[in-house]
Amino acid sequence: MQFRPELFTFLRQLRRHNNREWFERNKARYLEQVRDPMLRFIADFDPLLRRISPHFVADPAPVGGSMFRIYRDVRFSKNKQPYKTAAAARFPHERGKDVHTPGWYLHLGPDGVVLGAGIWRPDGPTLARIRRAIVEDGAAWRRIKTAKAFRTTHRFSGDTLSRPPRGFDPDHPFVEDLKRKDIVTFAELDERRATSSRFLETCAGLCRSSAPLVRFLCGALDLAW
Repeated sequence: MQFRPELFTFLRQLRRHNNREWFERNKARYLEQVRDPMLRFIADFDPLLRRISPHFVADPAPVGGSMFRIYRDVRFSKNKQPYKTAAAARFPHERGKDVHTPGWYLHLGPDGVVLGAGIWRPDGPTLARIRRAIVEDGAAWRRIKTAKAFRTTHRFSGDTLSRPPRGFDPDHPFVEDLKRKDIVTFAELDERRATSSRFLETCAGLCRSSAPLVRFLCGALDLAW
């Protein structure tokens, strides 16, 4: 399976014409150039993901599967534009099929192409368990961060606290990681690589190099790997 440049062309045009009238006139293009290629990618990615761990989900169902909906939830947002201007998919742990579970994330858009790994916005008790795991097994956490394949490709991102969390040593060697509210990394790609015939293998390779991080999170949360 291979993405084509038309996917990015459509998303750029949607960014300029983010209204229902334009989208309805071009919905057939969206299905052909964005949705269907992403669903094919997810289906083809599933066996590659299962070689890394059988407990993560790549679901090509058009509704309720790995692909994010193109429609924005504008009910509580000042931004009333009805559509997202990127194609994205999540590959979460089977125990929790949402963005707040350890797993991987793929984003394709005019603003960039990224492969994310980790856990986004975990609740307080979940985050506390991860922080305790970092403190209790600092050697494993250090190995994850210093592995060449990881540190040369993946960068930590997300929100952080301004101060160390209560109950944790402010002088701990990983205090900056303990301050994180999101335990996520991103590997930055580009349209050229996204439209390459090797993009599936590229994504699988990035998942493999970030797998120690995701495995660590699963261990902290008593999730099967």
